[in-house]
Amino acid sequence: MSKLRPLTGNWRVARRLQAILLIPVLVALGLGGIRVKTSVDTLRDAQDAVRVAELVQAANTYASDAINERDVSVIPLLEGRRNAPAVLAARKVTDADAQAFDRAVGRAPGTAGLNRRIALVRAGEKQLATVRAAAFTARMSGVQTEESYHAVQHPLMEISNELGFGSSNQASFGRSLYALALTQAAESLVRSIGTHLLVEDRADLAEGELQNQLSSFSSYAYLEQVALQEYAGAGTAGDMTRLRAALTEAQQTGAAQTAKAAEQAKAAGEAFVPPPGRARMISEIGSGKPTDELAAEGITPESFFAAHALVFDAYRGVEVHLAATALADARGIADSARRDAIVNGTLALSAVLAAFLLAAWVARSMSRGMRRLSASAIEIAEQRLPAVITQLSQAVPGQVDTKVTPIPITTTDEIGEVARAFDHVHREAVRLAAEQALLRGNVNTIFTNLSRRNQSLIERQLAMITDLEEREADPDQLANLFRLDHLATRVRRNGENLLVLGGERPTQQWDHPLPLVDVIRAAASEVEQYERIELAGVPEAQIHGRAVTDLVHLLAELLENATAFSSPRSTVRVTATRLPDARIMVEIHDKGIGLMPEDFAQINHKLANPPTADAGVYQHMGLFVVGRLADRHGIRVQLRPAAGESGTTSLVMLPGTVTWRSGAESDSDTLTLAAFEPRAGSGLDALLARGPADPFEAHEAWDDGIVVTGPATAPAGFAGPAGPDGPPRAHAAGGGSDVPASSGPAGPSGPSAPSGLPRRAPKRGRRPAKDG
Repeated sequence: MSKLRPLTGNWRVARRLQAILLIPVLVALGLGGIRVKTSVDTLRDAQDAVRVAELVQAANTYASDAINERDVSVIPLLEGRRNAPAVLAARKVTDADAQAFDRAVGRAPGTAGLNRRIALVRAGEKQLATVRAAAFTARMSGVQTEESYHAVQHPLMEISNELGFGSSNQASFGRSLYALALTQAAESLVRSIGTHLLVEDRADLAEGELQNQLSSFSSYAYLEQVALQEYAGAGTAGDMTRLRAALTEAQQTGAAQTAKAAEQAKAAGEAFVPPPGRARMISEIGSGKPTDELAAEGITPESFFAAHALVFDAYRGVEVHLAATALADARGIADSARRDAIVNGTLALSAVLAAFLLAAWVARSMSRGMRRLSASAIEIAEQRLPAVITQLSQAVPGQVDTKVTPIPITTTDEIGEVARAFDHVHREAVRLAAEQALLRGNVNTIFTNLSRRNQSLIERQLAMITDLEEREADPDQLANLFRLDHLATRVRRNGENLLVLGGERPTQQWDHPLPLVDVIRAAASEVEQYERIELAGVPEAQIHGRAVTDLVHLLAELLENATAFSSPRSTVRVTATRLPDARIMVEIHDKGIGLMPEDFAQINHKLANPPTADAGVYQHMGLFVVGRLADRHGIRVQLRPAAGESGTTSLVMLPGTVTWRSGAESDSDTLTLAAFEPRAGSGLDALLARGPADPFEAHEAWDDGIVVTGPATAPAGFAGPAGPDGPPRAHAAGGGSDVPASSGPAGPSGPSAPSGLPRRAPKRGRRPAKDG
């Protein structure tokens, strides 16, 4: 059994049920097959019995006509008329019977006993031509002639013993037929030898011939009585009644013939001596009286032959009836066996088919329920439950329908119980998800309230710092105030990060388009090491007012990340490129040590698919905030290895929905706020042909954005597959708390910002800082 378990362990339920139900089906098939085989064998045996009965019938006819040919030929042959019509007619009948017997042999079953008996018949048939040619000649005496036909008749008579299949008395038919055939043969010999004794002149007989004939005559008369007793013992009461009736009818026919002959003799004026009875004739002839004395008693060849012909025909009639009855019974048994075989075969086939259909129906019904349960469970686990959890995590708690649709299985069996249990698990999972969503919403509300409280305090602090900056003339003190201003700005941005984590939007929105370069400067003004940031090749483009605040926040996080994780002596370069479909690619290049390929894949996946706020998100707040802000406006953000050098490049793809071309460009090309899709098959190298630089080794287009393929270690696509679990080991987006610095701590390199660079985002309503 342990060896079979691995074999069947992975079988589907339907296959296991079919294997289990196959056992009774095979048993039913085996039992039905045995019964059908028995019926077929019985039918075959019955059909063989029919063919044997047909053979017996043909053999008995052949045997009767053969000895009748001998008896009919006695007088003509003794008189020398070898071609007498009676002789030729009798031989023709015998030859026809031989042909009929041959046809029956061809249909007969080839059993060993039957073949042996047929071989004896063939041996006797070979002597028939010699017997016919030498009958009642010097070459063959009378007794020899009369007994020579026994070589043909006796093997034919013995075939009756092959009967023995069917009803209770079917086996006795063979014995009865054999006994009656023996009686008929003895009667025929008595008739033949007696006729010979009455016709032939006894003076012409050889010495001892007469005595031999008389002895044979008496012996066959006695044999006839013995055969009759055997028939009486083998046959039924009906058989004996039929035989007595036939003999009585023959006696009555003989008496009628005698009366008719007497009337004819009287009418002719001739003397007529009525012949004695058949028993007296046999007794008188067997006593050896001369023929003239016998004739005086009315025993002539004609009267003797006629009397015994009636008995011979009576025996033959009963024999024909028995053979026909045996054949009819055999055919009846064969028909019954045929019906039984058909019925048994039909029943067995129907039973097996019903068992198979029942097994298939049971297996199918159970497997259908299991498949429905499995499909519903998979749908719940992979689609419905994750969809509800996603809605609960993104929507306001209480606004999501948390009703669970039961699995569509209404049975009360084990499958139905499992379905109800899974429905209960589903409801509990949705309930727990709703409670978690509510708890998360409460936590977000707490963070939002705390953040808004801190925001007002930080705004007051920034206002005080700004007032101090405007009154301060000492450059050293002014530089310290600038650093304090940037630290406060960073604290304010961390508070805004909490608002983003809580799903809140900023309360202050920019009310008109702002140039892209001012947006980038505003983002740089919120970075502590702003003096390391360089802008180059920024096109004249407007950013829609509703996206200015979030874009400044997004770029500030990326710039903070770039300055914090690169050498304090290096610069962070910011470039931008306009694409033909109104999108703009902003690139932030730093010269840090960069990231591993798996780290890029993990970060880019989180940027493209911001996770639900949890403990891990609070450890990587900047990464989450950038992803949330980008997702809010359809912006694509990706980190890539720097081309040809160490460091990291942050790519920010601004869609056409947030860009606004300047007036001069709008006069020649009316590209406004509509979203544009790139042409199929176009590559980023073609899109960047108009730009100031191509920072990548190879580029290719995607369906709704740009897939950038650079060095072999770079991840492919803005939304690449998630990398291995765990935080990145180096450069990451966001607030300086995601990963350790790549080249030591960063600090300000000067006391003041470059000329014209705003120190804070325009969303604060602050004016640009004074020149350093």
